[in-house]
Amino acid sequence: MFHSAAAQFLATVLLTASSGMAMALEPMLTGGPYVPTPQRVVDEMLGIARVNSRDFVIDLGSGDGRIVITAAQKFGARGKGYDIDGELVDRSNASARKLQLEQRVGFEQMDVLLADIREATVVTLYLLPDMMRALRSKLIRELRPGTRIVSHDFDFGDWKPERSVNIDLDEKYDVTGSWTSTIYLWTVPSRPGR
Repeated sequence: MFHSAAAQFLATVLLTASSGMAMALEPMLTGGPYVPTPQRVVDEMLGIARVNSRDFVIDLGSGDGRIVITAAQKFGARGKGYDIDGELVDRSNASARKLQLEQRVGFEQMDVLLADIREATVVTLYLLPDMMRALRSKLIRELRPGTRIVSHDFDFGDWKPERSVNIDLDEKYDVTGSWTSTIYLWTVPSRPGR
């Protein structure tokens, strides 16, 4: 009986550990779990990027689509969102249809590292640091000089932003007290030969 109980305990520990390892690997591979950007942060991100009706906004890791939809509703921009989660993409496209914005915005299920971003004049991101680092060279290589990049909470390491803003949010309140959101802005630089 002791051996059976010990074996059962060991199996439970191994199963829990392997589940934990799978969950630990997931954010590294996907950019992180779905966490909606608070609307106040969305508005600030689009404001810092100076989004207007001439812009094409691409949101990498678009979640429920709120950034691209807000850009269309408030500023008349066009846009596209890419997300790996097909259910979130379906929800985003349904929201766009309901708001009669499907001619201005769309959402596609795709790995953000494979997304076509060349049409963007503004790119928005709310992805974990590993994914930010993985995307950096793609953004610089594929985006036109002058394209604005806005990120919520995570930066590109040694590529310093030209501007950052901190916002206190009740939504981020935890046991430790008031949390803040940081918004970063970069502009894609001109490159020799372009």
